[in-house]
Amino acid sequence: MTAPDRADAATRLRPRRSCLAVPGSNPRFLEKAQGLAADQVFLDLEDACAPLAKEDARHTIVKALNEGDWTGKTKVVRVNDWTTHWTYRDVITVVEGAGPNLDCIMLPKVQDAQQVIALDLLLTQIEKTMGFEVGRIGIEAQIENAKGLVNVDEIAGASSRLETIVFGPADFMASINMKSLVVGEQPPGYPADAYHYILMRILMAARMHDLQAIDGPYLQIRNVDGFREVAGRAAALGYDGKWVLHPGQVEAANEVFSPSQEDYDHAELILDAYDYCTSAEGGMKGSAMLGDEMIDEASRKMALVVAGKGRAAGMTRTSTFQPPEA
Repeated sequence: MTAPDRADAATRLRPRRSCLAVPGSNPRFLEKAQGLAADQVFLDLEDACAPLAKEDARHTIVKALNEGDWTGKTKVVRVNDWTTHWTYRDVITVVEGAGPNLDCIMLPKVQDAQQVIALDLLLTQIEKTMGFEVGRIGIEAQIENAKGLVNVDEIAGASSRLETIVFGPADFMASINMKSLVVGEQPPGYPADAYHYILMRILMAARMHDLQAIDGPYLQIRNVDGFREVAGRAAALGYDGKWVLHPGQVEAANEVFSPSQEDYDHAELILDAYDYCTSAEGGMKGSAMLGDEMIDEASRKMALVVAGKGRAAGMTRTSTFQPPEA
């Protein structure tokens, strides 16, 4: 059972270049996060909260969502996974208490589609009970072990609430016995990219269902160059963003997952040129030249991706299309 088709499905594509993790049990961090330039902030009830702190953290998060200024940010709460006894109460307390000020629930350690469906059903019941808009609150599914990766296609299609598929590298590395203690870094002794298959597998499942794909954290928080390198790998594949664990990583993530000014301008020029060449004024042609480059429908599709990311990042064009002289 899934929620009705969401009227605001476009919100699934909102900017998530930087997804800032904030311990839900720390009021000082919750306040500080409101002033950072992260696209998304997720208030964490899982790994960032000690077991004895989880119950109070739920109420701390509700207060922060209701009273804080989160303007311009996607607001997410990561609950505990379904194998624990905390999950249902996490969802009920947070959604009943702050549902109108919440965008998504992140579900960690997702292993099969039924876990997403169960969360969808619980959210629907709460929304109906509280009189909230049914289906508005989204779901982010985090893949953190081999079973979740094998089932990621079904997971990605499990609910119309889904907005993102998120890679959780630390737990994943442990689950497959990867020989490394540095989250996000390549394991010693392997000459290629040990994460390529994992990242591509998640990306294909996400794109098959028009979802965003988000890379997980880089734990060496003071090594910004290392963060940029790892983030660049995911961005090159087509990922939409990455978790950040420290304010120093926010700017780097926003930069890495935004197109360069040159690429953004070029994408917008391609779109303008293609619109012109296919119009009656432009001769209704299927392809045309933009400088020394031939562009066609495939070029338009590629340009839409880059232009879309630039627009979402608030970039401004610095070039203008000029139709060729007759």
